Amino acid sequence: MLKRKRTIAIILVLVISLVALAGCSPNPSSMKKIDEHNAGFWDRYFVIPLSHLLDFFKKILGNYGWSILLVTFLVRLVLFPLTWKQQKSTKEMQKIQPLMKKIQEKYKDKPQQQQEAMMQLFQKHKVNPMAGCLPSLIQLPILFGFYQAIMRNPHIADSSFLYMQLGKPDPYLILPILAAITTYLQLLVTGSGDNPQMRILMFIMPVMIFVFAYSFPSALSLYWFFGNILTILQYVLIFKPSGGNPQEKTAS
Repeated sequence: MLKRKRTIAIILVLVISLVALAGCSPNPSSMKKIDEHNAGFWDRYFVIPLSHLLDFFKKILGNYGWSILLVTFLVRLVLFPLTWKQQKSTKEMQKIQPLMKKIQEKYKDKPQQQQEAMMQLFQKHKVNPMAGCLPSLIQLPILFGFYQAIMRNPHIADSSFLYMQLGKPDPYLILPILAAITTYLQLLVTGSGDNPQMRILMFIMPVMIFVFAYSFPSALSLYWFFGNILTILQYVLIFKPSGGNPQEKTAS
């Protein structure tokens, strides 16, 4: 029951992302430019600070592409405590999978007792099955704010990085493909495929990311791709391979 709720919550995060991004225009010229004098709550606390941060690092690094990479790193650094908690919770959930299956089999005809036993198990092992959703929810306004900072800042939209123009989609589809591949690898490395209910997302998410990266500015694809790389490296560094299956160790 709790696993199902967690899966539903994650799917809701994806649906919110789809709806929000679907309502965004991939054309920078059709979006309202940033106006600091008549800024509302959203612009004042999300779009304008991110835009200023990108401008600041561009002056230091000389290119908006490098600025985007550095800001992406800083965003992940700020979110690191939450991400670490999320990954730790996911790892602990994997370890107690055998115990969860035993409870499900024992109380398969008694859902209320099954849920109570699950709650006791989570409390005993200090696991929060909903912890994995929080970083994703927090990252949503940052992602949308980052999108608008890029699209509504004419200096970024008109800038080039390597072979691409940051305000336009990647003409060679290199970034969309890399974003999709690293999304799949991120889900694979973090163990999302161990949950049958989440396994389908391992194939849906990369396709979604490719479609959006294909349609939206390269700057946003660059942010997503580099963010995936950082998440994978972070997970590997925190949870180095121990040479065994945690589920088997727990069962024994």
